[in-house]
Amino acid sequence: MSAANTLPFRTFAPWLRETFGRPMYRVALDAGSTCPNRDGSRGFGGCVYCDVEGSGTGALRTGKEIARQLETGLKRIARRDDDCGCIAYLQSYSNTYVEASRLEEVLAPIEIAIDEGQVGIVSIATRPDTLPDWSLDRLSKLAERVPVWVELGLESANDEVLEKIKRYHTAAEFMEGVERCHAAGLKTVGHAILGLPGDGRDGARKSAELLAAAGCEGVKVHNLMVLRKTELAKWWRDGDVEVLDPETYVSWLADFTERLLPDQVLHRITGDAPLEERLAPRWDLYKNAIREMLAAELGKRGTVQGSLHV
Repeated sequence: MSAANTLPFRTFAPWLRETFGRPMYRVALDAGSTCPNRDGSRGFGGCVYCDVEGSGTGALRTGKEIARQLETGLKRIARRDDDCGCIAYLQSYSNTYVEASRLEEVLAPIEIAIDEGQVGIVSIATRPDTLPDWSLDRLSKLAERVPVWVELGLESANDEVLEKIKRYHTAAEFMEGVERCHAAGLKTVGHAILGLPGDGRDGARKSAELLAAAGCEGVKVHNLMVLRKTELAKWWRDGDVEVLDPETYVSWLADFTERLLPDQVLHRITGDAPLEERLAPRWDLYKNAIREMLAAELGKRGTVQGSLHV
């Protein structure tokens, strides 16, 4: 662990400050994209756990295009800290699953903000199977100016689980996507969900092992949440889905953390859906509490991040 982080795992905020010399805050942006498992290319309806806003802000529904969203977000983080940097985060859906002209349109106001010194990192969420060569070429050019992170959902290392939850890509496609991003000079952030139906504790371990093998620079992980307006909500109401209690989640999370690479940065270790949108679980522990519980669990085991990486 670095001097800036006394925890037995690498957390995001200290790493950002150490790397960029000041706090960096995300501004979430909604470009109105879609996904191949929503529009019929691979399936309809999206992932079973994903609500109608695609794990995003829903800001585009207000008519705000990217420039306005970015302007609003920059003002918000400036009120929080007048000496901070911005991560322009294209969050909702699959943001490289668009025409080249649309990606140019979306990136244009972000590049203006880069020119003005307002944006220091660009993070773009997408799927590992929606990375056409032209999109990687375009993002590679952007990465000559600021770091560019491509956030890719793995969710599970088990292809049967991925099929069941209607991800409709494979673990091999994830590995290939990460490799292609790295070849283009881009950083990657891999996503995993612990507690998916049929995945179990061993699935949590295998997901971490795959993320380590892929060499993603960053990792986001959270427990399975049942949101309203999702197919998963019906499964849960029918008694076909169980969610993890806090103690079980932290135990599995410790297993997961032990199997990562020691230098991978944990961008997220818990999810945060509002209680009014979340059917289960109903425990309302904030990230600081989960972080402390994870540190205590690893301390009890006498391990740290990467201890069981092979």
